[in-house]
Formats: sequence, C-alpha cells, structure tokens
Amino acid sequence: MEKDFLVRFDFAIKSLLRHKKNFDILEGFIEVFLGKKCTIVDILESESNQEDSDDKFNRVDIKAKDDKGEIFIVEVQTTRYTYYLERVLYGVSKAVTEQMSSGDKFGEIHQVFSISIVYYDFGIGDDYFYECKSEFVGVHTHNVLQLNRREELSVAEIANGDKREFKYSKITSADIFPKYYLIRINSFRKAIANAMDEWMDFLKNNSIKPDTTAPGLAQAREKLLYGRMTNEERAQYDRHWMSLRNEEEAIEEAEIGGLERGREQGRKEGERQKAIDIARNLKAAGIDIDIIAQSTGLAINEIAALV
Repeated sequence: MEKDFLVRFDFAIKSLLRHKKNFDILEGFIEVFLGKKCTIVDILESESNQEDSDDKFNRVDIKAKDDKGEIFIVEVQTTRYTYYLERVLYGVSKAVTEQMSSGDKFGEIHQVFSISIVYYDFGIGDDYFYECKSEFVGVHTHNVLQLNRREELSVAEIANGDKREFKYSKITSADIFPKYYLIRINSFRKAIANAMDEWMDFLKNNSIKPDTTAPGLAQAREKLLYGRMTNEERAQYDRHWMSLRNEEEAIEEAEIGGLERGREQGRKEGERQKAIDIARNLKAAGIDIDIIAQSTGLAINEIAALV
C-alpha cells in the first residue's frame, strides 16, 4: 500500500473514530455539515448501538455526546436497506428515551442529531445534503412559533406573588426535537468550492488535499493513513474492503445473470451474515470457539477474527 493511502470513512467511523485521540475528526465533520462547533467527550454504548438480533437490527455506527450533553448519531449505509428511514427514526427515538433511564427530568433531555451517510441512490432529488427539522409553523401566518414559559419557582416564591418570566434557552421546537441529516454520496458531482465539498470529495473519492483547511480533514489525512494503523486494524480494514468488493461483485452478477441469480446470492449472503452475527454474539458471551464452529458452520479461524 502507498504511504498516503487513506482508509475509507465508512470503516473509520465504525472503528478508528471511536478512539478519543481521533475525536477531532468527528468534531470537524459535525462542524462542517451541521454548523456546530462542539467538543466530543464520549462515545456512548447503549441499546441503540449494540448488535442484538432482538433489536430490529438497529445498529448505529457512532453515538457520541458533546460537552453540552447533545447526542450525535452517525450511521453509514453502503447497501440498500428496506424501511431505512423507519430504522433511523427508531434509533433516534431510543436515543431520546434512553436519556430518561437514569431518572432525569424531561427538561434535562438533550437534543439528538441524526446523520445518515448513504452510499447508494436514495430517493429522488437534486441535492447531496438534506436537513429535516421539526418546527411549529402557523398554518395561516406561516410564522414559526417562539417558546417562552414561566420560570420554575419554589412554592414560597409563588406564594409571595413572584411572577418573573424568562424565555427558554431553546427558542423554537426545532431546538428541542431531533434533527435529521441525510448525505447522499452518489449525488455529489460538483467542483470543490468549500469545506463541505472537500468533505464530500473525501467521503466519495477517499481524497484529501495536502493543503486542506477544512475542519477535521487535515487530522483525517494524518490519522487515517493505512500505513499508520496497527496490524489488527489493517486486518479489520482488509476484511471490510473485501466484504464491500464481494457485495459489489454480487450486484454485478445480479445485473448480468438476472434477478433470480441475484436473489439466490443475496439469500446465501444473508444466511452467512446471520451465521456471523450469531457467532459474534456467542463469542462475546464466552462460548468455546469449537462449539460456535459446530453451531454456525463457520471456520474456526474466521470466528477467531470476529470482533
């Protein structure tokens, strides 16, 4: 591999960006696409980003929290998925409700930002970046409803007639409800003119200019070099790349050989992926590898490589 060979972002976000030393790349990504300067303090592990066969296959690649408590869900989708938006909604809803598990008050629920990076042709539109936000808008006036409320006072203060007023720190419902962002990689075909275009060029073409000043990209160019990864990370990346190639070849075979052959290939791959998922869960539970091999039909060395 060449020295300046960069790993694909879809792999980086599933592994390398989960390390605290690489949070600056994720922070730059969020700043460019969401316009929010933030400091990531933690990668959250919870129901929403654990592999669980009983959880509707709901897995997000990164669920991060910043220094303000806001939550960012980032998910990369490389192949077509039925009911994808419903799955995104499910993951965000869980990220909201999980904040209440510790007994927090409703007023302490932090906003959730969902970012979906889609590598296949999703929907019909003329843009590569879409935003979905919830606001109360007047049906007749078309004005956005602004929020205010009475300050939470003690019983004694209310009895004394204290009627102080103050505005929400969150001005509209769009500052409370989740926000959804969709990045359509295949739809990016423009010349590079700004930081977002540079990021899109990296996401689509795995390319970063040596003199880039886009937030996060200089760090990505330095930290996502294939040559600087550990042997274990390289092995993981090679398996990831091979898996993507196998998927592409399966699609090409389907186009050449017809839909029936494609369905059969998909069925086999689905069965194999199911066996891999089962093996991974059994391994995590401490089951002996020989028993896992007998149960799933996978090779022992293949099971040993699962993480």
